[in-house]
Amino acid sequence: MASSYGTDADKSSLRSNYLSARRGLPERTRYESDSSISSALMAFPLFAAAPLVLTYVSRSEEVGTRALIERLLVSGRRVAVPRTDIASGTMTFHEISSLDDLAPRTMGILEPPEEAPALTNPAQLVGSVCLVPGLVFDGAGHRIGYGGGFYDRFLAFYPGEKIGLARTTMLSSNPLPTDGHDVPVDFIATEGSVWSCRSY
Repeated sequence: MASSYGTDADKSSLRSNYLSARRGLPERTRYESDSSISSALMAFPLFAAAPLVLTYVSRSEEVGTRALIERLLVSGRRVAVPRTDIASGTMTFHEISSLDDLAPRTMGILEPPEEAPALTNPAQLVGSVCLVPGLVFDGAGHRIGYGGGFYDRFLAFYPGEKIGLARTTMLSSNPLPTDGHDVPVDFIATEGSVWSCRSY
């Protein structure tokens, strides 16, 4: 795993450092890494068997998900993406049939319309997988995101499997600082492989 910036660094400085490192990756490197991550994910049996995939819609230098979303929809898989409520600090996942269903909303992120079918009952999510964004992940599945806490609040009650998407440059060899409300992912998909965080 890649070197971390140290366990003594707080989340804010880690966030700043990894954002800067991510911006510094050449576009071609990002594209090649993301294609490899997507291929590893599609070959992962647990992901391949899930009838419903919850996923973020990538933007800027995030690990790309848009091509993956299109691929899943073309193959007939069900896909849902998040819609955030800044006032309440929560997000809900809504099913989509096309990326064309989405429009810029919170912080310019593409989100589904309010009338898109919402998956608000945990029973609707049983057997699904959730692809989780982050700036850096450690071996136990802990992550540092953008600081809004939307995913941690959602994942605290999510009944399915959680898969972080990370380039090798987004992996920390040292444990990341955590708070009581942080929810680790179960697996991490990186270039060429998907590995479990449960043995840590």
